[in-house]
Amino acid sequence: MKALVTGGAGFIGSNLALTLEEMGWEVVVLDDFSSGHFKNLLGFRGDVIAESILTVDLSYFDGFDAIFHQAAITDTTLMDQKRMMEVNVEGLRRLLSFAVERQIPFIYASSAGTYGLSPAPQREEKAGRPANIYGFSKWIGDCVARKYMSKCRSLVVGLRYFNVFGPREQYKGKMASMVWQLAQQMLSGKRPRIFKWGEQKRDQVYVKDVIRANLLALESKENGIVNIGTGKAISFNHIIEVLNKVLGTNYAPEYFDNPYIGFYQEHTEADLTLAERLLGYRPRWSFEEAVKDYIDWIRNNEKIFD
Repeated sequence: MKALVTGGAGFIGSNLALTLEEMGWEVVVLDDFSSGHFKNLLGFRGDVIAESILTVDLSYFDGFDAIFHQAAITDTTLMDQKRMMEVNVEGLRRLLSFAVERQIPFIYASSAGTYGLSPAPQREEKAGRPANIYGFSKWIGDCVARKYMSKCRSLVVGLRYFNVFGPREQYKGKMASMVWQLAQQMLSGKRPRIFKWGEQKRDQVYVKDVIRANLLALESKENGIVNIGTGKAISFNHIIEVLNKVLGTNYAPEYFDNPYIGFYQEHTEADLTLAERLLGYRPRWSFEEAVKDYIDWIRNNEKIFD
């Protein structure tokens, strides 16, 4: 079995590429390294193509058994609307058209950003009022995908990721998860800083569950777009409580004013009804168990990723 993983040097893409390879797949990674990093692929034995999804010669991927499209601009603070739409929409359209024409199963990354400020729990049919250009680009990508789904016979599944955290996210910088950001502050002996008063809630899903969702999507008998989260929102205060327990520390949070009031998602929580029906997906990792596993990974790999 042969798979293409776009964005395969990034956070989720590298975890997926390495997992597929461990399962015996022949894996090709496509990444322009604009935000990915080679260290995420240490131990990888497959091929890496350092090109853009907008310009790479797609004929190279004829005969592949699956395409996992993870490549995207994920910096939600980027204000270049044209660039965001080019990469996130036209890149998706180009790869999706290629996959459908050749009937290659196509699994792609969407985002909970498509829900904007809609109330929790977020259900798939409530998407479409994004709060920024990133969320808008992902929403239009979903709209494009739905048009293909309605008229094609090949498999197309979109996965709306909520807040993903876990190994190999450190090169995301400011876009890394709250779990990563707060853990780094606490590991360096600093009080963790969060918005007042720490009751903002996010559906925090471990990357290992996200990878399993991608594999389940490949076995789906039906096309669709589904939420991938845990179905449980975690407050920022609770993240700190769990990190203190796992790290053996006792840091009190340092609160500061939220500069994004008015367009900040205060509460995200995935409704998983459709994901369970379509994919048989339910998360296996509790937040507490996932944080412990993640901190163990950080401690075991910190020298490699310095």
